[in-house]
Amino acid sequence: MRRAPALAVSALVFFGTATSLAAAEPAAPPSANQQQTVNSAIARALAQRGVPYVYGGGSSDGPTGNPAGSGIVGFDASGLMVYAFAGAGAKLPRSSKDQYQAGRKIWPSQALPGDLIFYGPEGSESVAMFLGNGQMLEATNPSVAVSRVRTNGMAPYVVRILG
Repeated sequence: MRRAPALAVSALVFFGTATSLAAAEPAAPPSANQQQTVNSAIARALAQRGVPYVYGGGSSDGPTGNPAGSGIVGFDASGLMVYAFAGAGAKLPRSSKDQYQAGRKIWPSQALPGDLIFYGPEGSESVAMFLGNGQMLEATNPSVAVSRVRTNGMAPYVVRILG
């Protein structure tokens, strides 16, 4: 009968812990319509695997060039999220720090596919999309890719944009 507490502790260790978790909201499962919308954002993001990483790249319309003019077209982390959620009808701010404030903060142990994982203080360094099963989608050098969720440097909450 020690499995439940061990699982809860494992989830918190896996997803990171926070010194002030009181700001996280309880997370209810999304409705069928909400889940369909989330799935469309996930599919739109996953379709960008292999697209180059470009600092400052990406908009609601897709990959863009680097504002400095490198000639490469692609996404950075927050630009990829703007693009993914635009396809689901949600408008996100352009920076990861602003995206961290845009949705509902929830406990990392309650993360569902489509929730956003942030890195750095107040999500200021990067953002990735949680896919489930310990996987996330991120725009990282050299390209958009699926990788294992990293807890090092993770912000205390994940953010639910839809649902």
